[in-house]
Amino acid sequence: MPRQMKITAGAIIMTAVLNDSPTADAIWNALPIKARGNTWGDEIYFGIPVSADEEEDAKEVVEMGDIAFWPPGSAFCIFFGRTPASRGDEIRPASAVNVVGKIIGDAKAFKAVHTGELVVLEKA
Repeated sequence: MPRQMKITAGAIIMTAVLNDSPTADAIWNALPIKARGNTWGDEIYFGIPVSADEEEDAKEVVEMGDIAFWPPGSAFCIFFGRTPASRGDEIRPASAVNVVGKIIGDAKAFKAVHTGELVVLEKA
């Protein structure tokens, strides 16, 4: 049974499916999490009470709708387009991230979310 997480960011509510990585397990076990989101290009990120090292398959470039953990900042990240670090059409985090899952549906809906809005992560 895939683990589903509800993400509420401002007025946007989306569902994500977590993968089977150790970092995803740590995030699942920490739910629910509430934080004020920050934006960096088409990425929302915020610190969460999870600690994890960079995994062997950490990604320097991610896919549209990926959700990830950024180890240097203990941050949860939602990717829905280019960031200031992107080259061309790629989606590039500030540095390597552990991808922990994927948004179901059109992640571009998160473009409506602004820095400082409340983001809630919970089990669906």
